[in-house]
Amino acid sequence: MGYPAFFSKVPGIRVQDPLAELLGAATDGVIEYAYKDAVALAGHSCPTVAGAWLMCSRALARLYPEGLPRRGGIRVDMRDAVDAGTTGVVASVAGLITGAAGEGGFKGLGGRFARRNLLSFGVAMSGELRLTRTDTGAAAEAAYHPEVVPPDPAMQPLMAKLLSGEATPDERTEFGRLWQLRVKRILIDHWDDPALVTLA
Repeated sequence: MGYPAFFSKVPGIRVQDPLAELLGAATDGVIEYAYKDAVALAGHSCPTVAGAWLMCSRALARLYPEGLPRRGGIRVDMRDAVDAGTTGVVASVAGLITGAAGEGGFKGLGGRFARRNLLSFGVAMSGELRLTRTDTGAAAEAAYHPEVVPPDPAMQPLMAKLLSGEATPDERTEFGRLWQLRVKRILIDHWDDPALVTLA
């Protein structure tokens, strides 16, 4: 399967998963996720998926400044309800990276490695997403501001044509190009932009 070339330039997220180590799924339990993994999970690449990737990357860097984040040892709280807007998409990406799951998640082995009930929705906070280490209680709350990287003005009329079924093949191609160009600007050009993702 082919992906836009910029996907490979997006910084990956490395974690250490004790369960993966125990079960021999990854050497030393080290797993590196790439942006294309989040795209494969969501089924698409968009500013929301990009924002989830950025928020998790920034929050994990704050929580684990000197080592790899411990997958399965991180609680994920979302401010909004699971069915509100794009909350479910963001939570899915965060769950991929952190291992956090709701009540249907992995129940553990011998009282260890449980992943269920580490993902919650409708939690009061000023940001959108909060990651909390279960070992120390340290937390990082992230908010995403996609308006910092606005879409190309040509996208709106193209989208109207797409939704009405009137777009030509060339217009469909151009819409996809402009859509991913915005995602590229978010993840590549604005990766370190402090205004795009804020932490508390």
